[in-house]
Amino acid sequence: MARSETHVNYELNKPVPFSLYVNDEFLTWTKRRLELARFPEELEDVDDDDWSHGAKVRVVRKLAEYWKDVYDWRAEESRINKEFNNFKVKVYVEGYGQQVIHFAHQCSSRPDALPLLFLSGWPGSFLEARKIIRPLTQPPDEDTAAFHLVVASLPGFGPGDPATKSGFGVVHAARAFKQLMVDVLGYDRFVAQGGDWGAITTRSMVMQYPQHVRAYHCNMVLCRPPSWYRAPLRLGRLLLHHFLYSASEKRSLATLQRYLTELDGYFRVQANRPQSLGFGLGDSPIGLLGWFVEKYHEWMDIANYTMPDDELLTFVMMHWMQGSTPGLRFYKASFNEKDISGLETCFTVYDPTPMGYSLFPKEMLAAPLDWVATIANVQYFKEHPTGGHFPSVECPDELVSDIREWFSSDVVKSAMNG
Repeated sequence: MARSETHVNYELNKPVPFSLYVNDEFLTWTKRRLELARFPEELEDVDDDDWSHGAKVRVVRKLAEYWKDVYDWRAEESRINKEFNNFKVKVYVEGYGQQVIHFAHQCSSRPDALPLLFLSGWPGSFLEARKIIRPLTQPPDEDTAAFHLVVASLPGFGPGDPATKSGFGVVHAARAFKQLMVDVLGYDRFVAQGGDWGAITTRSMVMQYPQHVRAYHCNMVLCRPPSWYRAPLRLGRLLLHHFLYSASEKRSLATLQRYLTELDGYFRVQANRPQSLGFGLGDSPIGLLGWFVEKYHEWMDIANYTMPDDELLTFVMMHWMQGSTPGLRFYKASFNEKDISGLETCFTVYDPTPMGYSLFPKEMLAAPLDWVATIANVQYFKEHPTGGHFPSVECPDELVSDIREWFSSDVVKSAMNG
């Protein structure tokens, strides 16, 4: 076990302060594995900037050497514990049972601050909120919206305790986080922001608990094309997209098509046989590093943002310290859930809860607004010229601005008071 924690007898709905700590034995073992690493050879006829075969050997080798010789986890660990007010709490999840979840609770000093739940996904973690904590909780002036920020970890992601039984997917995560916000923290009404699995979990929460989640914002929407029976005019636009779509809509469509034809293989493996993959990714730091590096390269707007080595390796550590498998299992669990608010159906039916949508050009699941409007009550939309799948990391100022603008709108104020 990588993480060293004093045994805690958690009481239901009573949070306990938590400090992240990875034991010395695991760090020593990791360094030894890095020293023994074996790398593949590149094909002679593949260009140096061609990533079509996967992560580039030179990039992974360089990062592995930095991880082994320079990277200071203890310094990163200390900074994380200073920047986040970390807790763990045991909650009862309807249809599943008890589960310990990790969260950070960053309160604003402003009496008018709005409770905001921030949810991330894979291959990220709660650290995606790192650059937006201060601007959201401590705005520069009284006229700028302030938030009580709650950053929750999915089971097996970062310090999130792994699920010990099968079946804990987005539906159960939504139920767990409702318990956290309402029954543990006392926020009867709140708003939520999500990307990746966080967006899907947020949508599930909205559908299950509209009386609590009064408005939401997503930077990714897992949306299907318009159907002939629900939105025939929008379907017509799609069929004639070469003539009727804007340049932005065409770009979104091309990005989505590329993802579905070239880049979604990981999703199928993790959703079908996560444990088989976990043997390799959970035992080899090089294996996990290569698996993640390729995703960061393809999903980020690398022309405008490059992850520093320390930031990238800390993201990898969030899954390496648990052996990767617990996070991978979330895929299979989510695919097997049959609830209407589950993965395969939550973005197929219309929901009236007010929604804000920010579109970043390198988001691979970049559903055009035309599509999203068929399943959501989109009251705020902002399109950005740069950014990708991790906007809170790549372009935090833009995401913060959108969150402030949307959640301080009259629409959201009315929803919170209605």
